[in-house]
Amino acid sequence: MNDNNKTKNDSWLAKIIADIHLPTPAANIIFFTIVIAGFALDLWTKHAIFQWLGGDPWKGDPNVIYPVIDGFFNLVTRLNPGAAFSIASGQRVILLSVSIVALVVILGVFLFGHLRSKTLIVAFALFTAGIMGNLFDRAFNDGLVRDFLDFYVGDYHWPAFNVADSMLCIAVGLLIICNIMTEVSQRRDHSQKTEP
Repeated sequence: MNDNNKTKNDSWLAKIIADIHLPTPAANIIFFTIVIAGFALDLWTKHAIFQWLGGDPWKGDPNVIYPVIDGFFNLVTRLNPGAAFSIASGQRVILLSVSIVALVVILGVFLFGHLRSKTLIVAFALFTAGIMGNLFDRAFNDGLVRDFLDFYVGDYHWPAFNVADSMLCIAVGLLIICNIMTEVSQRRDHSQKTEP
């Protein structure tokens, strides 16, 4: 009976191992190049802008504003204690936890999700880099994310953001495009199969 159970366990494990298809070398190069470059760019731009504009927002200095395009775009120094639009403001542990879980899930999907589309690989890489950039700030800047891009019209200012936020938004856009393209392709394939 033990040999029978061992055979069942071995076959179950063999099926799992056989179903694992790790990313191709090309996918790894695309993914990890974007992750490393995006993460580095985010950290560098945050450091450079905050150092260049001066002031110390951590010591209560007022937000520094440098007009780039008058009436439309400023560089600023803002510290965000929350997520997008300051959601969950001051909830450092929750935001750190959600970021870590999201990072693990995205890496898991990339490594084991059979991603074949280069667009999806790029989207997942941008997600990873964006999460890592803001996670770094939350972990090492007292839970505060450095934002410096301020777009506005008149008195209405879009919430300030950074390169990591931009990568996250681009990733969402790429996922939407992939979803639409997949649906269009599936409909076309379905209609071709149903035609006499």
